[in-house]
Amino acid sequence: MAGVGERWHSFEQKTGVKMALTEIWVDRSDYRRTKTLHGEIPQAGDGEIVVAIDKFALTANNVTYAASGDLVGYWQFYPTAEDPWGKVTVWGIAEVIDSQASDISVGERLYGFFPMSSHLLMAPGEISDSGFIDALAHRQALPSLYNQYARTQSESHELREIEDQRCIFFPLFMTGFVIADLLSDNDWFGVEQIVVGSASSKTGFSAAEFIKRAGFEGSLVGLTGSQNVSFVETLGCYDSVLAYAEMDALEDKATVYIDIAGDVAVRSRLHRHLADNAQRTFLVGATHWDQFGKSVDGGALPGAEPEMFFAPAQIEKRNAEWGRGVIMRQAYAASMQLLQRLSPLLTIEHHAGAEACVGLWQALLDNQVSGQRGVMMTLR
Repeated sequence: MAGVGERWHSFEQKTGVKMALTEIWVDRSDYRRTKTLHGEIPQAGDGEIVVAIDKFALTANNVTYAASGDLVGYWQFYPTAEDPWGKVTVWGIAEVIDSQASDISVGERLYGFFPMSSHLLMAPGEISDSGFIDALAHRQALPSLYNQYARTQSESHELREIEDQRCIFFPLFMTGFVIADLLSDNDWFGVEQIVVGSASSKTGFSAAEFIKRAGFEGSLVGLTGSQNVSFVETLGCYDSVLAYAEMDALEDKATVYIDIAGDVAVRSRLHRHLADNAQRTFLVGATHWDQFGKSVDGGALPGAEPEMFFAPAQIEKRNAEWGRGVIMRQAYAASMQLLQRLSPLLTIEHHAGAEACVGLWQALLDNQVSGQRGVMMTLR
């Protein structure tokens, strides 16, 4: 079967029609406002490559990237130079269609952090058999975790066979693994209970699974919408599952709260219920992107001040302690095991085109894509 690069050149030779670049841009101040751009596919200069982004995952994670884009720098990975527009970052699979870089061949498939686009110009650096970084100058000050591109030809057959699952689940499962590692690394902050908000989310239930595996002996409770309780119970990742309306049934004891969704109303209720027993709250996600306060009324909450969770910080700590890449290899292995266990309960669907992409983006903003669904998209 011809690869993307071969099909691209063949199409142009046969038809004389130049394939177009398609990109989705999002207003950084109003995520519901989008625009679709079309243009020419860039040409590779010396040391550069052009990739066709074959497919990418759309998950709640992408909304978090937008909501924390200025704080963490996600908007800076693929700047537009046109305010107020930005390119939302996604995890995907791309194929090299033009290469002027030594050791990178047309037809190679790559896994990594891309924009919502059909094509991308890259400048590979630090090239090895397993991967490279994008050496464009503006990316060097950004978190290195998101600047690693895997050359999948060097990877196991098992990993190459699950491209879709890797894009959808692994970034979220690996975040869950690092959450568990942070808590374990700090002796669970001495608490007796860990509560995970948005328990039906991929990040939420993976964090719960890995917290259990890491040996937490206290209560592990999932909070979710009433419509998701049955699904979350079926996952088997939590000791107990409560609907948000039942939150007052939480035991009043020393607690860490893992806030996946960033729902200010839920966070405020939990802190006021637990008071001083709300000993740590980690803000992991921001799918409730339109809520920026720390409490409903903007005032201080009882208990500990909520704090941002930033996975790259814990990863860098472990890299220094264990050697570079050890924690990521552990996270990959754990993610693979979890995927194998839960795959019968999870679905994967495929969509194509800018209109479908924008529609799914709007659905994510409205929290209408359940953790049970895995969504893959292509703009080609």
